[in-house]
Amino acid sequence: MSEDVEHQFWYNMKTGEVEQGFLSPAVDRVGPFETRAEAEQALEILRANSAKWAEEEAAED
Repeated sequence: MSEDVEHQFWYNMKTGEVEQGFLSPAVDRVGPFETRAEAEQALEILRANSAKWAEEEAAED
């Protein structure tokens, strides 16, 4: 991902809005995402990652 935070996108968990750059407190946002489209899909990406990690953890047990 790009190192330039002004051009990265974040999903605000409190408002459900996509933001460009550091607009809200870190506790309220997830990211960074390289594109607005990716940030708009943040919840789906987080769910998919959580499911993947749960499957990997279950396979290790």
